[in-house]
Amino acid sequence: MTETAIAEHGLIGDLQTAALVTTDGSIDWFCHPRFDSPSVFGALLDDERGGRFRIRPAGGWTSTQVYYPDTAVLITRFCGADGIGEVVDFMPPLDTAATTTHRIARLVRCVRGRIAFDVLVAPRFDYGRRPHQAILAGHGAVFVAREMSLVLHVVREPGDEHLAEARVEAGDVHVRLSLSAGQVRGLVLETDAAKPPRDIRLAEFTELFDSTVDWWRGWLAKSTYRGRWREMVARSAITLKLLTYAPTGGLVAAPTLGLPEQIGGSRNWDYRYTWVRDASFSVSALLGIGFTEEAARFGSWLGDRIREGDGAASGPLSVLYRVDGTTDLREESLAHWSGYRGSSPVRIGNDAAGQVQLDIYGEALDSVFAVESAGFGLPHRGWVAVRAVLDWLGEHWDQPEEGIWETRGGRQCFTYGRMMSWVAFDRGIRLARTRGRPAPVEDWTWQRDSIYDQILNRGWHRTRHAFVQHYTGDELDAALLRMPRSGFLPSRDPLWLSTLDAIETDLVTDSLVYRYDPAASPDGLAGDEGTFSLCSFAYVDALARAGRLEDARSAFEKMLTYANHVGLYAEEIAPTGEQLGNFPQAFTHLALIDAAVTLDAALG
Repeated sequence: MTETAIAEHGLIGDLQTAALVTTDGSIDWFCHPRFDSPSVFGALLDDERGGRFRIRPAGGWTSTQVYYPDTAVLITRFCGADGIGEVVDFMPPLDTAATTTHRIARLVRCVRGRIAFDVLVAPRFDYGRRPHQAILAGHGAVFVAREMSLVLHVVREPGDEHLAEARVEAGDVHVRLSLSAGQVRGLVLETDAAKPPRDIRLAEFTELFDSTVDWWRGWLAKSTYRGRWREMVARSAITLKLLTYAPTGGLVAAPTLGLPEQIGGSRNWDYRYTWVRDASFSVSALLGIGFTEEAARFGSWLGDRIREGDGAASGPLSVLYRVDGTTDLREESLAHWSGYRGSSPVRIGNDAAGQVQLDIYGEALDSVFAVESAGFGLPHRGWVAVRAVLDWLGEHWDQPEEGIWETRGGRQCFTYGRMMSWVAFDRGIRLARTRGRPAPVEDWTWQRDSIYDQILNRGWHRTRHAFVQHYTGDELDAALLRMPRSGFLPSRDPLWLSTLDAIETDLVTDSLVYRYDPAASPDGLAGDEGTFSLCSFAYVDALARAGRLEDARSAFEKMLTYANHVGLYAEEIAPTGEQLGNFPQAFTHLALIDAAVTLDAALG
């Protein structure tokens, strides 16, 4: 058996953690109790040692997968020789109180004919490093690995004993469910050892399903987007919500780790954390379609991080945080795992947390400004923290850094980092002037204008007729596609339009956009990568703002064809069209929303 393709997955979650479900009915990724906790099922990264929770027909079959409309409830339908059946997967949403109790609910139904489902529950605790025991108990099972445990409950009615056959082999539980047309049963895997296995009646399970559907539909009804691409925007909004850790409001970059940017390569990172940049970008995307509460929640999370800043060498903000706001992110490798299709090392933690990335201050202040402009007041303590950030930035913006793409080949004076430093001061000035906040506005204005002049003098390459990646080279950088959105230059300024033309020549291939060229601009890492889907949607946004609406619409429609079967995107797209990188990626989905809103408004 080999790892299922990255794109052959759907996502379910309960707003504190999430699981990936393959098109053959296997949960091959699930971390407990949080997004950034060790995995319980990890076959996605090691088919033999990772563990899985699989439900699929016993004989030959074909399958399709779809989301229940306007929800995060996933349906995998199987067509076999003797019948049609389906597995309906969901995790009941949790409130904002952090918990170690999570439920994965798996409804099993025979739609037509007869069908026998084989169930395999094979956990591998702590990334497969902790042995466990499996014990059949009543009509369920318990999996115990010291202080960690799982409980398997069975959905059944009185007299159903003949429908299920269970056994334990090498710590794994195998169950056979034989159903005929109209019969519905299921399993609930719960991360609470205090609750013994029990029979769950179908009426109770149906109520759990209905309440989950109602919750998601009620949440999505808050969307104000009524444009041309409602289905894709709605799916992206649901995906961003699934990637939000409800107790804090922090948004993880992706629920996975180790999925490669190049098959067999070493560009394999752990994305299960909250990047200031990614989450800040999400504020404008969510506000743009009416989800003000989510934007405000992240604003509160960000405010806490700003107030906690200690002025360290890397800055008052860390580049990324754990979902609870802590910064213990030491990077290490799981040497016992083979990696997705042999892509190693498999890393947990992320050393990028200690880098200097100046752009995060512009993104953070831009999101604070957006949330405040949406009517959520900035408290005094928040304003004091903003001033402290800008005081630090005033002394440190004119230095080399690692940049937005977290390069490991040495620091540079990145044009994008300078541009976002300009944004930080610009938004601080606006907050001070529009709200009468006390601030050294004259100093901030001088800093802002100095950055502007420096970018025009050193970031603009007179031979390339474009703004370049950093001051010492002539390479281009797709991050600068956000220049008109930032307000640094008007969207139809000749300098920007010339830069857009240059990016198209060097980095765009039939609507797909590379971040930069690693061969021309070494980043300290071996190997290559695919096109970056965030940049591809940012390209659509830039085209629309430049008035090239036909080009923008064509590029957007092409990008939609690269979504997987349920509308999800990974980080990158390979030359073969295969999805690469961690999945699904928040960056991509928020950029899709931004592009859809901008393009729809431009089309009228």
